[in-house]
Amino acid sequence: MEERKQVDISVIIPIYNEEGSIPELYRRLCESVGGISKNYEFIFINDHSKDNSLYLLIELSKADNRVFYINFSRNFGHQIAVTAGLDFCSGDAVVIIDADLQDPPELIPELYKKYKEGYEVVYAKRIKREGEGFFKKITAKIFYRLLKRITMINIPLDTGDYRLLDKKIVDYLRIMPEQNKFLRGQIAWLGFNQMFVEYSRDGRKHGKTGYTLNKMIRFALDGITSFSDKPLNMVTQAGICISFLSFLAIFYTLYGHFILKETISGWASLIISTMFFGGIQLISIGIIGLYISRINKNVINRPLYIINNSNLVNVDKNIHGKG
Repeated sequence: MEERKQVDISVIIPIYNEEGSIPELYRRLCESVGGISKNYEFIFINDHSKDNSLYLLIELSKADNRVFYINFSRNFGHQIAVTAGLDFCSGDAVVIIDADLQDPPELIPELYKKYKEGYEVVYAKRIKREGEGFFKKITAKIFYRLLKRITMINIPLDTGDYRLLDKKIVDYLRIMPEQNKFLRGQIAWLGFNQMFVEYSRDGRKHGKTGYTLNKMIRFALDGITSFSDKPLNMVTQAGICISFLSFLAIFYTLYGHFILKETISGWASLIISTMFFGGIQLISIGIIGLYISRINKNVINRPLYIINNSNLVNVDKNIHGKG
């Protein structure tokens, strides 16, 4: 196999159980990206799919020498899959797109046009989301607006990972050591010239989403703990307020017993207050624990991912993802 050369455009596509979408996605990507340049590459990252996704990717790579695949040893998650693609891509411009066809490949020429105007990051901004339930829409809307308020960086609203990055952005992302990846936050943190292109997001055509409620909660917590220390400040403030209220309650109890000669009764109020303060303590410990967990993962410094096999010529040089 010959050494890969620098290309104009790399397209990174994380894959998890997307056998129904891969053929159409490949065809539409060829039409869209091929209209910009013939010097491109597609990097598919198979995140341990349980269907025939890997087989389809291998067949595509045999038929087209611009198609590359990375096959993980197990499921490492969407953000890690994208990170692996960023580690191995060679394009001057790099596009990140999901495989479910909700984000149209036909938007890539518009992203590339903005890139040619001098923008280092061009992200796709959703103005409409088809095929998604009310719960997912409202929770996503609340999360991104909450994240914007509690962080010191300007993370664009109503955007996912669908975007185009200049090579210099990719180079900086490669040296960011976080184990809990939140790429859209990291990209926003980097700064540089950023612009958006609006589009309407389609509904999923095949299969079902791999983003369960549990994964969405973990993703949201990664985003918050990666770019904001306000939860820790809230814990401190809550502790100060509760301590002050407790001091007032102790003072009132002692005053009633020794001055008013009255014993203040009320088992119900005692139980309620105990449960309330206990709940606050558990929440506070949980928040602190999230930050400690992030520190622990970075200290252990395990590889981000393990590659089982790939047709990339340079994969043996970095078979383990950077920790």
